[in-house]
Amino acid sequence: MTTASDPRALGAFLKARRAELAPEEFGLPGTDGRRKVAGLRREEVARIAAISVDYYTRLEQGRVAASVSVLATLARALRLDDDQQTYLYRLAGKADARPRGPRPAQRVRPAMRRLLAQLAATPALVLGDRLDVLAWNTAAAALFTDFSRIPPQRRNYVHLLFTDPAVRDLHREWPHDARDAVAALRMGAAARPDDPELDRLVGELSARDADFRTWWGEHRVITAAYGTKHYRHRVAGDLTLDCDTWNSPDGSGQRLMVLTAEPGSPSHDALRLLTSAAPAKTPLTQTLGANS
Repeated sequence: MTTASDPRALGAFLKARRAELAPEEFGLPGTDGRRKVAGLRREEVARIAAISVDYYTRLEQGRVAASVSVLATLARALRLDDDQQTYLYRLAGKADARPRGPRPAQRVRPAMRRLLAQLAATPALVLGDRLDVLAWNTAAAALFTDFSRIPPQRRNYVHLLFTDPAVRDLHREWPHDARDAVAALRMGAAARPDDPELDRLVGELSARDADFRTWWGEHRVITAAYGTKHYRHRVAGDLTLDCDTWNSPDGSGQRLMVLTAEPGSPSHDALRLLTSAAPAKTPLTQTLGANS
């Protein structure tokens, strides 16, 4: 995935990064009266990166574009961490060509699990960046399904919408909700274009369901941050619930999805009866890694 380049911002980033580096880390003389700049000089960065001083100077001044190979060289020379390298490639408008290791395990933070437990009468889920159901509370299991009975590799919100008859029938406006879920999945896919598990999920659902094929082909994207859901539950009857999602602050791509009803409404009363009848359990979680 590429973005529009911003040469001036790229130059400012390179300048700021070299100013943070201590010359001693590279076997160079430390700060003294003759060193007029903090960190490394331009010529020192150019020498470490094995590029010309003139070319590096023009990079910092935003007067020339950097190739992918030069970006990789500068990332090593300036000792950029993963986040800094991602930012570097984005500023240059280049696809990040770094080799990717296995997908890190998606772990739900303890604070998020505690929050699920405290939302006792409120259905809540933690969804991963490809809408895997990573954690849920008792109220969510009572509303949707017993997620613990579903194999972890199948415990995906979009997969359930299209393949589980009970989950599908629960949604009174299934075409609307399912199409929005596909658009949210495509939005998340942009952040991980090399995710084999996402490719497997899309391939399977495309082969199984014509609606999914059509909606995936629309290239429609949404963040699905909030909205209204209409359910028809086998025990609680018709429910109209507000659905809100919040991004996790840890940068994991995980989102907390919470469903609430207007106090005093029939849906609120029905939801209270449904959750009060459900057996209390500790919020459950799953861990998904590269081979899940």
